[in-house]
Amino acid sequence: MKGIELSRAFFEQYGKPMLEQEFPDLLPLLAVGFVGSGSDRYGFDDEISRDHDFEAGFCIFLPEESIVSRRQAFLLERAYAKLPKSFGGVVRSPLSPVGGNRNGVFRTAEFYRAAVGLENGRLTTEQWLQLPDYVLAEATNGEIFSDPFGEVTAIRKMLLQMPMDIKRKRLAGNILLMAQSGQYNFDRCLKHGEPQAAQLAAVEFVEAALKVVFLLQDRYLPYYKWQFRALKALNDGEILSKKLSFLLFGDNRDSSVAQQKQDIIEQIAKTVIHDLTAKGYAEKQDDNLERYAYAVNNGIADGALRNLHILSAIG
Repeated sequence: MKGIELSRAFFEQYGKPMLEQEFPDLLPLLAVGFVGSGSDRYGFDDEISRDHDFEAGFCIFLPEESIVSRRQAFLLERAYAKLPKSFGGVVRSPLSPVGGNRNGVFRTAEFYRAAVGLENGRLTTEQWLQLPDYVLAEATNGEIFSDPFGEVTAIRKMLLQMPMDIKRKRLAGNILLMAQSGQYNFDRCLKHGEPQAAQLAAVEFVEAALKVVFLLQDRYLPYYKWQFRALKALNDGEILSKKLSFLLFGDNRDSSVAQQKQDIIEQIAKTVIHDLTAKGYAEKQDDNLERYAYAVNNGIADGALRNLHILSAIG
């Protein structure tokens, strides 16, 4: 059973009855879910990842103290701690009195301040530019089981709606990196007789391509160790995963392999160009990604943001 399924079952069997019986007056003010750090919040957990921090648990989110008092929060924490110590054959972790818990009772504002640096989800332009994709992915992952008050759901919705100008800036910078590393420097490094440098170029191309692909499909790219697992869930993700994997593992010292890599780089470039033009980010030109990077950047409505360095939001 995946962590999300285990969490939901634990909540339905024990958490929900506890809240209904002991805190009926607070139920309309709470949100309950399974979100935050860890592979289990994405559904990526397996036997290996369950060697630490894997348990039956869930998050209870509380609004500010003027709505739910410290005393009420304390009683909720105590009631949560008294829930069964194991469930589904999994032992629960003891709650730390000094914080750092992944499950338990949280103030919504404190949770999102720690997650993205702002308690209400209304990110400034500067914050949108600076926050890495994986931070936004972690702040919006998992599942909310119940949220009659609506505060958590509203914050998640805001964080999921990246402003178009920000998206364009992120796309432009990463497309430019794809052009420089893949279409230009990979081949030049090989001609210089530097297969190691060529591989660094290939790696940078893969990293930038992943960011572009996720942005074009309106998804946040998770932490690096889960990126290929998440990629396979996207449209044509399995095919792209194989191509990117070849770029990572193929031996540049073999001229036929190096040529295959150059062909794959151009295939991926054409796919990105097709998606950019289909979604209205740029008009069709040639197959030079660098031109599309600047075209995407030139489409930014905010003049100040448009005039920032094209790489200012690559994350």
